[in-house]
Amino acid sequence: MNLRTLALVLAVPVLAALGTGVPSASAQVASSVANNVPSAPAPERAATAELATRPWEWGPFFQGGSGVTDRWGYVFTAAGVRLGKVITGPHLPGVLRGQFEYAGEILPYWQAFTPPPHHELVTYTQNGLTYSYEAPYGGGTYTGVSITPIILRWNLDSARFFAPWLRRDGAPHFAPWIQGAGGLIYTTHKFPPDVLVPHGTPGGTSVWNFCPQFGVGFHYFVRPQRAITFSANAVHISSASLGDENPGVNASVQFQVGYTWWSRRP
Repeated sequence: MNLRTLALVLAVPVLAALGTGVPSASAQVASSVANNVPSAPAPERAATAELATRPWEWGPFFQGGSGVTDRWGYVFTAAGVRLGKVITGPHLPGVLRGQFEYAGEILPYWQAFTPPPHHELVTYTQNGLTYSYEAPYGGGTYTGVSITPIILRWNLDSARFFAPWLRRDGAPHFAPWIQGAGGLIYTTHKFPPDVLVPHGTPGGTSVWNFCPQFGVGFHYFVRPQRAITFSANAVHISSASLGDENPGVNASVQFQVGYTWWSRRP
């Protein structure tokens, strides 16, 4: 008996056993239906199902970015915690469909790194004549705290935006959102740096600044009730003329990354 014949003789009983001992997938499904055994439920859409419970969300974050246009030399860093609550169920049609959330942030760490103190040419016009002179400007590192008590967020329907990135079970990891917010910054020295004035005399900017902002971002769910959060925010900083001068930071772009817990209870 050659090797080919021997292999065939050994294979026949194995194949027969497989054919008679192991039912096919369709046979298993038919058997389950015949015996009234329910099949496994379809997986929920992870991000959508999480928001559908109108949960609380909270977690720490780190934020950093820089000024733009005339404030390119400004660098910002901050860290804090966020607390929010999904208020409504889904509303609006089409790609705008989503849920409203109210949130707030506390940032006990806030810093701005600006160019060091220097002299700068100041030009002004008086009685039709133009004058200019070299003036001492402040600068350096500014430390403070910030609070953003008003965050109005619209959580968009993730299935409509991130269909190409669905999980294998059809549930999206992503929950995108857009938001508008307003906050307050206190610094230990008047910010932003401006023409220096003698200590104890009025002038300069203010230690209090307002920071209206607009942002976009998303939650990426790494597991149920756990998500990594990323956002990009356009932030305006202005004292609203609380100081004698109000140069402000007309625009800055700041990025935020954090970790979020979700729960029906705060």
